[in-house]
Amino acid sequence: MAIIITDECINCGACEPECPNTAIYEGADDWRYADGTDLDGNVVLPNGKKANAGEAQEPLSDEIYYIVPDKCTECKGFHDEPQCAAVCPVDCCVPDPANEETEQELLEKQAFMHHE
Repeated sequence: MAIIITDECINCGACEPECPNTAIYEGADDWRYADGTDLDGNVVLPNGKKANAGEAQEPLSDEIYYIVPDKCTECKGFHDEPQCAAVCPVDCCVPDPANEETEQELLEKQAFMHHE
């Protein structure tokens, strides 16, 4: 499952540079599938969604840092644990029950975003 940042977030920004998928954004900032990935142009995501990787997407939060579920792999393929949760001083980076994925799905998403 993807990680979510709860409203206990203090906007310290410690999590953002730790994300290997660039899935974490500051509140009110637009995001792109292409940010920090190998995705380019029109893509069909592993979940079947179609998107233009370079097109700006609406922020998921206007007030606190947020994680884009389509880009979050819980750091699978990079680290043993989610790095955002490891560095968060207030423990507000937690599993998102609304976005449950198997380890295999997370690894497939990671491979899709980072053509190795």
